Amino acid sequence: MKKKALFSLVVSAIILAGCSQSEPKQLKLWYDRPAQVWEEALPLGNGRIGAMVFGDPNNELIQLNENSLWSGYPKDGNNPKGAVNLEAVRKAVNEGDYEKAAAIWKENSQGPYSARYLPLADLHMQMLSSDSTTSYYRDLDISNALSTVKFVSGGVEYKRTSFISFPDQVMVVRIEADKKQSLNFNVLLDSKLRFTTSAANDDCLILKGKAPRHVAHRAYEPEQVVYAEDEKGAGLNFEVHVRLITEGGKSVGKDSILTVENANSVTLLLSATTGFNGFYKSPVLEGTDPSVQTKKLLDAATSKTYKELLDNHIKDYRTLFDRVELNLGESLSSCDSIPTNERLSKFASDDSDNGMVTLYYQFGRYLTIASSRDGNISSNLQGLWNPHVQPPWGSNYTTNINTEMNYWPSEPTGLPECHQPLLNFIYSLSVNGEKTARINYGIDKGWTAHHNSDVWAMTYSAGDYNKDSKDLTHVTAWPMAGAWFSRHLWEHYAFGGDKSFLKEKAYPLMKGSAEFMLQWLQQDNESEYLVTNPSTSPENKFIYTDRKGNKKTGGISKASTMDIAIIRDLFTYCIEASKVLNVDPEFRQELEQACAKLYPPHLGSKGQLQEWFRDFDEVDPHHRHVSHLYGLHPGNEILPRVSPELASAAKQTLLLRGDGGTGWAMAWKINFWARLEDGDHAYLMLKNGLKHVDVSNMSVKGGGTYSNLFDAHPPFQIDGNFGGTSGITEMLLQSHGGELYLLPALPSNWPNGSVRGLRARGGFVVDMEWKGGQLTKVVIESALGGNCRIRSSIPLTSRSAQIKDAQGENPNPFNFTMKASELIKGDNAGLLQQLELKETSLIDFETEKNKKYELTNR
Repeated sequence: MKKKALFSLVVSAIILAGCSQSEPKQLKLWYDRPAQVWEEALPLGNGRIGAMVFGDPNNELIQLNENSLWSGYPKDGNNPKGAVNLEAVRKAVNEGDYEKAAAIWKENSQGPYSARYLPLADLHMQMLSSDSTTSYYRDLDISNALSTVKFVSGGVEYKRTSFISFPDQVMVVRIEADKKQSLNFNVLLDSKLRFTTSAANDDCLILKGKAPRHVAHRAYEPEQVVYAEDEKGAGLNFEVHVRLITEGGKSVGKDSILTVENANSVTLLLSATTGFNGFYKSPVLEGTDPSVQTKKLLDAATSKTYKELLDNHIKDYRTLFDRVELNLGESLSSCDSIPTNERLSKFASDDSDNGMVTLYYQFGRYLTIASSRDGNISSNLQGLWNPHVQPPWGSNYTTNINTEMNYWPSEPTGLPECHQPLLNFIYSLSVNGEKTARINYGIDKGWTAHHNSDVWAMTYSAGDYNKDSKDLTHVTAWPMAGAWFSRHLWEHYAFGGDKSFLKEKAYPLMKGSAEFMLQWLQQDNESEYLVTNPSTSPENKFIYTDRKGNKKTGGISKASTMDIAIIRDLFTYCIEASKVLNVDPEFRQELEQACAKLYPPHLGSKGQLQEWFRDFDEVDPHHRHVSHLYGLHPGNEILPRVSPELASAAKQTLLLRGDGGTGWAMAWKINFWARLEDGDHAYLMLKNGLKHVDVSNMSVKGGGTYSNLFDAHPPFQIDGNFGGTSGITEMLLQSHGGELYLLPALPSNWPNGSVRGLRARGGFVVDMEWKGGQLTKVVIESALGGNCRIRSSIPLTSRSAQIKDAQGENPNPFNFTMKASELIKGDNAGLLQQLELKETSLIDFETEKNKKYELTNR
């Protein structure tokens, strides 16, 4: 008994040591069986090449993507009939005939659907032994971006380690055994697209492929997947090269298979490229030759040892990933004593495992790094990972929330370099968007983009020229994407303070978007305000009564709350940018005058913020989009302590919408409730979003999280992962309201914890520790200098900073407070919700560039 007790104490000591907050944690997703379906496989990526590792011991499958591999080619889908019929649409809206307005739009203002994001290839490794396996284990180590598979077969322990290197631009798979001459397996490459595979020699396999020129959007289309008649026709060319480096034994190439015989260890290198050469260039006539670049990358990687490749990869990755550490007072269960899928399922009934939240949070940052790196194409609806030739929603860029949500964590969680692909994409959209503005709307200044895009930077309104039998005008009649994207340009400047970026890149694009919006706005026929007409609230519909007294469903109207909030956002940032750069005073004045005349937000009969310019009822009261709360998040017009009536109306809106929804919709609500300073409700949305969605048992409906922690819409959309990480950050730190608000929405589930490396607007980096729900220590690093204004629930003091009570507007130009509109209350307006805001302290202190300041609880 004494021995048993002693053993238990030793085990407990080991467990406690492994969970010690003073030692760095290994953040891993792990499982005790191979993936049975794609949503259980584990993602790897370097921002360009993506892989899903299934981990089958005998028949390994690694599904591959390359982020420039899309169907189609650059095409002009702009519709000149749109400009001709725009006034007819507006007239119908002004007359209250929303059905007619939609019909005119559908018939005259739409172009083709977007291209489809495509799978690249499948890599197979087939073991030549038929022995059964035991001691199975697989994981994804997100601290180092490594995937490992281990098992025992025939008395031999096997191990496969996989990663995709950004610096060396190859995938590496290291296969090892603890007994010499034990590796015997075949390597094959195939693709769901048109391809050929051949062994170039005994150690090299080459797949040559062709993407389709067209992939259908709807099942009724007569042509579903269409390839060019010859290899010189439209459609991207692509290649995948595999090379085997054996230690002991040999490899033999025959036909389309490489066979490894009696090797001690094997390093498999994989390179892949496409002929993509820019959003405006024909992939065939002006495309690059993928064979040249693919071979070049493979040869360069071959000249390095496995250790060199691994070290390069880990050093590069950890330079980004290690910038932020989060600890939420993890319990013993966070030691990963159970597989991640079981741990996720358990969280629904026992949420004491705060380590699950930390893992989920850092997984979002991992996915950001894996799917979006500087110099590459921006992440799409499924990030980087898609196994389907006809994926849900084309795996395209859905720009009425989803693409933007992908990049919410990039600035505040220390990954501004990962924001660059989107910022570059915005430029591509502006080029094509100028044509769309001119051709579709007769607007000769500025640029626009609509709700869908693709690698070819599509900017026109989708709908297949009225061939689609569905009426989706409530989705497609939305020229607001350019204005929303402009917020990302400003945010990159606000967090980092790069004035050259603002001058040379951001402001010209923001100005172009604002120029379009100045002409898009119309003088309202019923009031003195400026309105958008036509206008939609993305993907939602309303119920109205027509002039004959009939109840009808509409989607197009005017002055949706989201439209006006986005425009006010855009104009405000353009005004601020012009002040910073000391340019365009006349243009600035024009924007200021327009801002003052924008249609104001209205309080609805239920006490909610109206979604449309009239107090219409929604067709779906619990709709996944909550677009009219854009001003609460990601915008910063609705501030509980500055515009409490707007915040109260926003709160009621959320209560009416409910706490369910798709995966990404629940992620957005985390951010909303955090901005309302309601940490427990934000946490409830996080917990709801972490509901385990088991693909093998789809009896459970609604959104949540798959076994591999991918967001479940369902089906898979990656935006919910990024929205969840963003929401947790908003619970810990906010800087959008003219101040750094520390622990603004800390839930009761996280009474103790710490975070290091969060970024705030104005170039501040924040480390915090708290205990019993109260701050104990704060370290602020100032990259730019200037005034630092801090709001906290308790007074803070410092020996390194000269603290004073904050007075008036924050003098730091990065931390201004946006002027909110007055909430209009009509005769039928409902009662406002009560806000519950805690007592806080507000202080200022001056900072110097690149200096740190420590503050503590008084």
